[in-house]
Amino acid sequence: MAKPPPSAAVSAAAGRGQAHHRTRFLLLLLVAVAASASTAGYLLRGAPVSPCDAQGDPVALAVAHSGGAAGSPLWFMKSKIVLLVSHELSLSGGPLLLMELAFLLRQVGSQVVWITNQRPEGTNDASYSLEHKMLNNGVQILPARGQEAIDTALKADLVILNTAVAGKWLDAVLKDHVPQVLPKILWWIHEMRGHYFKLEYVKHLPLVAGAMIDSRTTAEYWKNRTHDRLNIQMPQTYVVHLGNSKELTEVAEDNVARRVLREHIRESLGVRSEDLLFGIINSVSRGKGQDLFLQAFYQSLQLIQHQKLKVPRMHAVVVGSDMNAQTKFETQLREFVAKNGIQDRVHFINKTLAVAPYLSAIDVLVQNSQARGECFGRITIEAMAFKLPVLGTAAGGTTEIVLDGSTGLLHLAGKEGVTPLAKNIVRLASHVEQRVSMGNRGYARVKERFMEHHMADRIASVLKEVLQRSQQHSRS
Repeated sequence: MAKPPPSAAVSAAAGRGQAHHRTRFLLLLLVAVAASASTAGYLLRGAPVSPCDAQGDPVALAVAHSGGAAGSPLWFMKSKIVLLVSHELSLSGGPLLLMELAFLLRQVGSQVVWITNQRPEGTNDASYSLEHKMLNNGVQILPARGQEAIDTALKADLVILNTAVAGKWLDAVLKDHVPQVLPKILWWIHEMRGHYFKLEYVKHLPLVAGAMIDSRTTAEYWKNRTHDRLNIQMPQTYVVHLGNSKELTEVAEDNVARRVLREHIRESLGVRSEDLLFGIINSVSRGKGQDLFLQAFYQSLQLIQHQKLKVPRMHAVVVGSDMNAQTKFETQLREFVAKNGIQDRVHFINKTLAVAPYLSAIDVLVQNSQARGECFGRITIEAMAFKLPVLGTAAGGTTEIVLDGSTGLLHLAGKEGVTPLAKNIVRLASHVEQRVSMGNRGYARVKERFMEHHMADRIASVLKEVLQRSQQHSRS
């Protein structure tokens, strides 16, 4: 038998190698599901893996970034000293976003130093694991207080404060040196809740080089609130929409990975392949609206029964529980489910950052954050990357992501939004073609403006301008 040409042999070998890595990666994903809120889950959420950290680990090597400054919009940050100050180090959105930025900066050769202002008492596995990940990526970690922290802030080219609460670190640590550091601070704000508007947190906000906020809605809210309540002015403010990580995008676009994950999760929940699964993926709290979602889901079941509609059997999954804490709110959620006899339809999953498996398993994402909504709501664009339609509250950053009637359906926040959400659930349950078309349009919207390279471009333009302003101030 004739030998295949060299190019064909190479292609075949490459195909086998890719299939092997994909299989190994799927195993990693499934392990992460079982591990719940472990660092494996953090990896899947989208934090880049360092090639150095991947030595000897073919699974990590398969998903590692190529690294290097070539082609990166952040190339001008090479050799710059960047101090990142986070109010905490936990498996929550703010710290993880800052870590992503830390790794992007390390890839272009920045010297990155991390400070956590509020460290948990005693041993904290999540905090320890995240610090280990940063150290393996070449990020230096310093204590929040002490002369080394002060010296680093003074010599840094750029200081990034993450969240409003991080402002407490300035006076507590820098003291008399605060005026020297303010002109090179970029303040990255993610909060939308009123209790963050305390003068002790943000009194220095008018004097920093700039503020970076995740949505136009949130930026406008901060502008008005600081002026009306605190009588201070916002600095130059930049709106930077977030983007999906390359890792999550790779899973979203891998049909084999999605199918395996979908089957695995559904089997573990007792949900059949032909059933419809509506999912809400957020930390369980009143502000995230899981209670109102479950009320709407129950109403939708009643509407379907009353109207005698023929739809697939429906389920709801709440991802973000805390099985250990069992808070009063979560207890109320479970009592509601039991009282209405829908235990076989509603499933609770422990909090996890391994969102890819659950996005593969569900058919519709519900983003039900209440009051002013999400500052941005990254889970929304992650769901759209998986071609999922989104049922969201018409509040906050969700309104800048979801196009009502096109990529999803919006409803009011609060109790007045329960019935509209129930009707939207019935609508999507009844019309498979709408679910598919909305999912496809959402995917196209993500590809157009919510990819990692879009976010990197937006952040790069902000950092460049802030650096220039800081350098001009130092010369004057």
